[in-house]
Amino acid sequence: MPGAEVSLDQIGLVKTMQWYDGFVIGLAGPGFILAGIAGSTLTLGPVWAATIWFLSALIGGLSAYIYAEPAAMFPDKSGGLSMFAKEGWRQHFSLAGPIATFGYWFAWSSVLAIYGGIIGTLLLSRFNPDALLWSTPLLFMDVTYPRLIGAACILACFLFNYFGMRPAVWFSYATGVMMVLPVAALAFIPIIKGQLSNIDFVWNTATIDANVEFYGGTPGMGQAIILGIVWFWVIAWSSYFPEAPATFSPEYHDTKNDTKKAVASTAVMGGLLSLLLPLTVVAAIGMDAIAADPTYIAFLTTALDVTVGTFLGAVFTVFLCAGLLLSMNTATMDGSRALYSMGKEGLTIRWLGKLNKQNVPGRAMAFDMLLNLVLLFMMPSLLFTLLAGNIGYVLAHILALTGFLLLRRDRPNWPRPLKLGGFWIAAAWVCAVVNVIGTIFGVIYMKYTGYLVDWTKAESDPTGYVTGYFWLAIGIFVGTMVLAVVGFVVGQYQAGKKFSFKDPSDEQPSAHAYELMGPSAPSGD
Repeated sequence: MPGAEVSLDQIGLVKTMQWYDGFVIGLAGPGFILAGIAGSTLTLGPVWAATIWFLSALIGGLSAYIYAEPAAMFPDKSGGLSMFAKEGWRQHFSLAGPIATFGYWFAWSSVLAIYGGIIGTLLLSRFNPDALLWSTPLLFMDVTYPRLIGAACILACFLFNYFGMRPAVWFSYATGVMMVLPVAALAFIPIIKGQLSNIDFVWNTATIDANVEFYGGTPGMGQAIILGIVWFWVIAWSSYFPEAPATFSPEYHDTKNDTKKAVASTAVMGGLLSLLLPLTVVAAIGMDAIAADPTYIAFLTTALDVTVGTFLGAVFTVFLCAGLLLSMNTATMDGSRALYSMGKEGLTIRWLGKLNKQNVPGRAMAFDMLLNLVLLFMMPSLLFTLLAGNIGYVLAHILALTGFLLLRRDRPNWPRPLKLGGFWIAAAWVCAVVNVIGTIFGVIYMKYTGYLVDWTKAESDPTGYVTGYFWLAIGIFVGTMVLAVVGFVVGQYQAGKKFSFKDPSDEQPSAHAYELMGPSAPSGD
């Protein structure tokens, strides 16, 4: 089987990937971490920021490994964690599947708009800062050079993915290699130089209290805890990325072992970088340099110059942008497969559940591309888009983790080629509860992120834009959920089914699942 391209008749996706291909796709993760450093360190301070990043990455890594069990249980089903949510909840609440899928899809798909704009901002900040000032209104859009560069990146990712899985994976390898160099420089050179001594490793809440007061709250331990919970929740969008390799489980040569290895290796990398980068970047350039950056991302060019010198700093800026392009490429691959799975399973319009001649979900990719071009030019800020997507993304994790638990209860006799031990049942409960608490506080106290503020008016009114942007974020989330429900109703109609809040199934385990069991089923401990 290894080395051959075997088509899955039931899915149409082609088995062309090894576990290390999944790890390379997971190299998009460092780009997600770098995008969240500014806001988290300025709000929490570097020590608390690194702590919360690491704890968030721990929850994300545990969740990702838990998903390896249902991935092997349903080796012929694409869609990743949203599919696990659907299978676990279907006989209890049929809408859980489409809600999880559309929440997951919007979060991953909006990466294209966010990182396209970030790439444009980084390149212009390093090589032509004056160009950042140019903008012109066009219809309902604000056209700027960073957004034009972002649009070109979105189109490039679409084209690389549209023409087959192998071009997309090789594109991931090329950009992943370039991503490793600047990320390794930022994570380890400040340690080698002894610059961590620039950070005061004292566990205090002075920075947190100051920011609570800045956003209109009353400083104190209770509000400090709430602010920490809010940031734990908001960086889930960046730190939970180890789940991405599980989305490609039907495309691995060995679905059981390759999925497990890919998510585990990605989780280890995510935990290490989540702990180091908030500390080392601040150690290299200081908090003042980050605070002085209105873009929340251009400070990375300064950090690279300080770390490796101006010449290599310029080269590594280009490499870093290539790595962020990898993040966009992973988003294209991941989000499109979630939509494809929905269409294939009758959970949304059938049109999306089709593969092109290269055996990839071309229609879903095209839909992603058009959505992100709209987001790129019409949303008030890139960070705002992140918040709007994070609500649905964490909700998808909650439904997937509880779906895993329901599968254990409702289908105890189904073949589980990878059956996790009792520790992982407890871990699923902990991860689900943590995400529920994070979502409640994250939505209610969203203002504490600072991502809803118009910073040009912050000195006079730091919460002036919070109310309007808050309801816009909620509106986008609700709109996405309405789209999910309407798509589900239409998809069920096209599949010849009537809408029902429960969707019991007499579906039997696939032959592939039994094949993966082998002579004995190893424990996942």
